[in-house]
Amino acid sequence: MKLYNSLTRQKEEFEPRSKPYVGVYVCGPTVYSHSHLGHGKSYVSFDVLIRYLRYLEYNVRYIQNITDVGHLTDDADAGEDKIEKQARLEKLEPMQIAEKYTKSYFDDMDALGVLRPDVSPRASGHIPEQIELIKVLIENGHAYEVNGYVYYSVSSFPGYGKLSGRKLDELVPGARVSIDLGKRDPKDFALWKKAGDDHILKWNSPWGWGYPGWHLECSAMAMRYIGETLDIHWGGLDNIFPHHESEIAQSEGATGKLFARFWLHNNMVTVDGQKMGKSLGNYTYLRDIFEKYHPMVVRLYILRSHYRSPLDFSDMGLDSAKSALERLTAFKSRLGQHPLETDVEPSLEIASLIESAKVAFFEFMNDDLNTPGALASIFELVRAGNGILDRSDTPEDRAALAFILDELAGSILGLDMTGGNSSAADTAVLCEILAETRGILRENGMFEAADRMRDSLEEIGYVARDLPGGKSEITRK
Repeated sequence: MKLYNSLTRQKEEFEPRSKPYVGVYVCGPTVYSHSHLGHGKSYVSFDVLIRYLRYLEYNVRYIQNITDVGHLTDDADAGEDKIEKQARLEKLEPMQIAEKYTKSYFDDMDALGVLRPDVSPRASGHIPEQIELIKVLIENGHAYEVNGYVYYSVSSFPGYGKLSGRKLDELVPGARVSIDLGKRDPKDFALWKKAGDDHILKWNSPWGWGYPGWHLECSAMAMRYIGETLDIHWGGLDNIFPHHESEIAQSEGATGKLFARFWLHNNMVTVDGQKMGKSLGNYTYLRDIFEKYHPMVVRLYILRSHYRSPLDFSDMGLDSAKSALERLTAFKSRLGQHPLETDVEPSLEIASLIESAKVAFFEFMNDDLNTPGALASIFELVRAGNGILDRSDTPEDRAALAFILDELAGSILGLDMTGGNSSAADTAVLCEILAETRGILRENGMFEAADRMRDSLEEIGYVARDLPGGKSEITRK
């Protein structure tokens, strides 16, 4: 299998450091809001990698962090902590915000069929490891403390810029590099920040009360659970600089060893050619998309673009993915569940079709996880398989086709083909029925029963609103 390595800027044959073990670290979400389609593209792409590595019988340790402290609003060393800012807006404790949106994130990922990581370490739960890493960097001459802040000295690490391709003399103060009082060089970045009295998320350290910089957590937790050198580090294209560049400097500055052998980066979701993001206000929550489209439609929509290519969001694209999923589920339904209970082999025509589909599928997957090509090979299997079954339909042929479809589309690409294309519409219809029922209850003075329905819906993530004229409306939170 060849993967595009952002570090070397070329496709390379993947071989783990210590076969069959593979250590994979993925940058997880900052949990201050619900997940949008951009998160979906990222984590569905990661999921396919994990599924495929395990299919190839590698023993994968999959680590994906949860950022619940230290990620500031400008993605560097200035601004507010995103968790604390949201906590003030919602009038909740920061950890309530973190737990609320961590649950929301995993709910959305579960719906998309994304496998749970082996470990989901929280940044706030690994403060001791981060403090110890800072101590090592200070001892190695890569970091310095001033007035309760600890900064990484970028000039002390000659390799800074090797991932992004930026040169040190190009890293001038600007939108992504803050100039803090006490820094020896504007290019230096914070490992530990001093916390004022009004800062809620803070811990005691050798440098006083404070909190870690955003970049630090990934270095500390990746090395804690995988070791000093990772096989694969994956993240978004927009994280190459400064986040991943800083991770390399921190980790290699502390150990003197290569931090990650392969760096993989997925491209972004765009809206009218512009990156989808919360800061731009052009995002669409996954949970809102799920109101109209089943999560498997969304997953298929994502897989139809290569992970390194941008995905432009449109209802037209989702409608096309919905039609494609319907073709898959119809074919799956036609095949049924027919385990081979005899020694009778499928026909030569079906055996040949399956072999050619597998060759094409794996050729695409081994070429940097080319999921659009892999899907094309599956849909060719569906087209040709239907044609053969129209002429000659046998249990053996259906069983063989069902097996390979489950293996390629199900196990590796993670597509649930059990009729998921209708569930989103069913949910919308059910909400309408419940709203009408609640309206009838209120019309007939059965307010206690209507209130119980409202409270029960609230518990599972829905809001019941009373409208003029005695009507009700039920929507997701």
